Amino acid sequence: MTFTFTALLCLGALPKPVLTVHPDSVVYKQTTVTFFCEVPTGAKAYRLYKVENQKLKHIEFLQNPKDKAEFSISKIDQKHAGQYRCQYRINDGWLSEYSDSLELVVTGTLHKPTIKAEPGSVVTYKSAVTIWCEGTLDAEICVLHKEGSQNPLDTQTPEKPEKKAKFSIPSVTQQHGGQYRCYCYSSAGWSERSDTLEIVVTGLSKKPSLLSHQGQILDPGKSLTLQCCSDISYDRFALYKLGGADFTQNGDQWTQSGLSLANFTLGPVSRSTGGQYRCYGAHNLSSEWSASSDPLDILITGQLPFSPSLSVKPNSTVHPGDNVTLLCQSLYKVDTFILSKEGAAQQPQRLKSMFQVQEFQAEFSMSAVTSALSGTYRCYGSQDSFPYLLTQASVPVELTVTGEVTLNSQDDLQSKP
Repeated sequence: MTFTFTALLCLGALPKPVLTVHPDSVVYKQTTVTFFCEVPTGAKAYRLYKVENQKLKHIEFLQNPKDKAEFSISKIDQKHAGQYRCQYRINDGWLSEYSDSLELVVTGTLHKPTIKAEPGSVVTYKSAVTIWCEGTLDAEICVLHKEGSQNPLDTQTPEKPEKKAKFSIPSVTQQHGGQYRCYCYSSAGWSERSDTLEIVVTGLSKKPSLLSHQGQILDPGKSLTLQCCSDISYDRFALYKLGGADFTQNGDQWTQSGLSLANFTLGPVSRSTGGQYRCYGAHNLSSEWSASSDPLDILITGQLPFSPSLSVKPNSTVHPGDNVTLLCQSLYKVDTFILSKEGAAQQPQRLKSMFQVQEFQAEFSMSAVTSALSGTYRCYGSQDSFPYLLTQASVPVELTVTGEVTLNSQDDLQSKP
């Protein structure tokens, strides 16, 4: 359709319009898309253009008295991909500036790439993160796109032979939080979009605490609830597992004695439950998450088919002030030994093993013991390849600290039988 102007056209005297597209600027082939050209005041006519060979090609003309014009394209394919602009006029003699260009990407010719964040998708404020997009072997470029953005954020050439494109953010801010996808291009066309990667930015308020009422070492099948709590009145809490893809929100939440709390039920536990967890808090009207809680390790027993042994030197019954060593040993390969005290609130102790006299071992030394160290101890082993999966438990050992403690004239600690 053509239009003959009856007066001299004055280009650019009007404010430029805003061009957007629905459902997104990156769409799968055969999708129907709608361009919207919007102006602050009423317009008499609108035009949509596509950039081809560095020239504006007139696509469609609409006479529409409204503030927003709609241009629809059904069942798009690769020929529709490219840059678009729009323009409007309010009478026969006045044309607006062109809108900013909008890039339409049509995907689906190649298989979708994979996307991941390093060191992880939960990122502390002002720290660095790298987003990797791994495409197919013949990918020439890969593009990073953030949900809600009309245009791609960045374009990179994949590194060979890994086929990975690297997108670096040296100092993240709250504006970097959100959902990301990537897609790649070759001479055959555009790939499908990758799965969604959500970047969560944390660290802008006081950290909560994370604890497990069932302890940190659990047998398979046991129930497990992790509790996140804070003396800050957070409205939302989230739980994150190191290396995981999910940022779990909306635990069972309540307020008690000036504390805000949330429970996250993970049981019954299995191999996949083992790992390091952190939790975060936020207010309802804010997208800003708190600093991370201290990490909490959840260890799953019985995942290596043997048990270490545990012994006490010099004796399992000692006096206050004595020195005691708990010795963990294994004939099978163990990289780390873990010593656990039944009912203890603190985290289990860890020591790297040493290979001596045809076996792996570690010595857990306790100097100047007190009655608080009395109790039942067990030893476990793990291997570096799966640090949260443990052996079966050793036979338990009972440590008994007996006697009273008094001060002599030199203010030394002594024990009385």
